[in-house]
This record gives sequence, structure tokens and C-alpha cells, in this order.
Amino acid sequence: MSQFHMNWRAIRRYFAVFDGPLAILIFLIMSCGIVTLYSAGYDFPGRVEDQLRNIVVSFFVMWIAASVPPQTLMRFAIPIYTLGVALLIAVALFGMVKKGSRRWLNVGMVIQPSEMLKIATPLMLAWYFQKREGALRVQDFVIATIILAIPFGLIGKQPDLGTAMLVGMAGFTVIFLAGLSWKVILGILGFAAAVIPTIVWPYMLHDYQRDRVLTLLDPSRDPLGKGFHIIQSTIAVGSGGVTGKGWLKGTQAHLEFIPERTTDFIFAVFSEEFGLVGNLVLLLLYLLMIARCLMIAANAPTLFTRLLAGSMTAIFFTYAFVNMGMVSGILPVVGVPLPFMSYGGTALVTLGMAAGILMSVQRHRKLIQT
Repeated sequence: MSQFHMNWRAIRRYFAVFDGPLAILIFLIMSCGIVTLYSAGYDFPGRVEDQLRNIVVSFFVMWIAASVPPQTLMRFAIPIYTLGVALLIAVALFGMVKKGSRRWLNVGMVIQPSEMLKIATPLMLAWYFQKREGALRVQDFVIATIILAIPFGLIGKQPDLGTAMLVGMAGFTVIFLAGLSWKVILGILGFAAAVIPTIVWPYMLHDYQRDRVLTLLDPSRDPLGKGFHIIQSTIAVGSGGVTGKGWLKGTQAHLEFIPERTTDFIFAVFSEEFGLVGNLVLLLLYLLMIARCLMIAANAPTLFTRLLAGSMTAIFFTYAFVNMGMVSGILPVVGVPLPFMSYGGTALVTLGMAAGILMSVQRHRKLIQT
């Protein structure tokens, strides 16, 4: 056998861990992100190069996660969750404060433990329900709610509403897919409707969080302050028209009207330059990615893998829906990046790990069945 064929077989074996359709869709979305970042980050030297390195790291993490069998992930569920909660407690006690939030921990290098809980919490919940498969009782759902409430509360206290919401959505998806009754869900919604205006709004939300909701309802109440983000991003989205102003020709971005245009508001830059047509293409890519994730979850062979894959899919959906919603002015600004497009290393690594877990579920499906 020639050296070329040996090398080709080695390359194919290396990439065999990836799920082809999911990896291609993620790569296409990342490509849209790099093209947009090149325009949005024109006055941020080195950001494109940094993001390319982040993408390489993300795919490496994805490859590692895809190579680990789900049974191994299940064995590490308790240690990973326990470590994550311990780090959150450490952040609450002596974490670093930046811009009024205590979210970071210095352990020789600065880390944000809350990112870890996006994966650790649904992993722990999936393990818990797998151990009780076939004998679920009401108290099991109560214990699962406590498992979710601990990291949710600690992250919300930092405060970091965006990450808390993502952890909550991923955890709730596991509880729902495990068999939570619709009667219970409707009861929770009714309880929330009663509690939010009477207790949560006046006593539990920070001033800046209340301001975000009020600004969403009426951005003109403070157009040069708290409403500036929403007003400028919606102007950018609308000014793109049907076909957009063209790549590198977005005035809102290049005249620096769009805040955080390389991170949380990169969708506004994309919309201005590529218009409605570009948005529809991007939405199609996200819908296809989520559809592929749902297929993997539906075909998962065990309760653990089904719950875990479902929660990873919920993470992708929540990221995309919340980011596009806040940039378009239909949701409050909560600091959630656009998945696989926004600049940043930590979120990209977390998303890469989530994608790798989905690929692991798909790759090891036949092995588990046999």
C-alpha cells in the first residue's frame, strides 16, 4: 500500500469521530462568523486571527468529546457537577469583581466556572434520571429540581442572568424529557405568573435587570443611555433591507454605532451588510443544525443519551433564539453570544464540547445497542 493511501486512511480515521452533517453546518456558520467579524472588527487588530485560533481549539475540544463514549461521560457526571458547584461557591466567597459582577476566579489563570455548568448540570440530571429509569416518582423530580436550582441560584446571584438562563433551559429540558407532567408545567407557569410581578420584580431583580426590561418595552425612555444598544441594533437590522448594504459597507458598524459589534451584537452587523436574504440563509443553517441535533437525540439508544442530547440541542436553540431576539429588540439584552459566530473563546469551547457530546451519542449509538 502506498504512503499516500496510508496517510489518507489515517486522516479519514481521525475525522471519523465527527458527525458529517453536523460538523459541516457548524463549519458553515463559523465561516459566516469569520466573514462578519472581519468587517465588524476592522478597528480591533488581531481579532480575526484570535477567532481562527479559537475555532481550532473548539474543533479540538469537539473531537475529544466526540471520542469519549457516553458511558464514560456518565461515570464522570457526579465529579464534574460537584467540582463545578464547588467553584461557583468559591466565586461567591472570593471571586473577582468586574463591572459589578462577581463571575471570575483566579486559580493561576482567570476562569469563569459558570460556563462549565452549562454542560455539567444537564449531564448530572441525565445521570440521575438514568439511574431511576422505570421507577420515577414525584420526589425524583423534586430532587432533580434541587440539582438544577443550586447552580442556577449561584450563577444568578453573581449576577449573570444570561448564563443562568442557559443553564436553567438545559436543565429544564432534561427534566421535561424525563417525563415531567404537563399539569405540573402549567402549574409552574401559573405560579411564576403570580410570583414574578409581586416578588421577583420588586425584590429579587437588580436595578440594571429591571432597566433592561423597561428599556425593551420603551427604548426611547433613555435613547443615549440604556436604550442605545437596542435602538442602534434595530436600526442596523432594518437598514440592511432585502439584500443588505454589502460586505464591509455597513455604516452602523463602521461608524461605531453598534455596541459590542464583534461579540453579542454581531448579528446586527451581519443583518446590515447581508440583509433579509443573508438572514434567511443564516436562519436556515441554524434550523438545519438544530434539526440534525434533534435527529441524534431522537435516535439515541438509552435514556441517558436521549436526555443529554436533548439538553445540548436546547443549549444551541436558546443561544441562537435569545441572541437574535435581543438584537432585534424583542427580548431584553442579557449578554448571550450568537453560537459559533460571536467572537470569544470560552463560549466557543463550551459550544464545541456540546457539539462533540452530540457526535459521541451518534457515533456510539450502534455500540450501545449491541
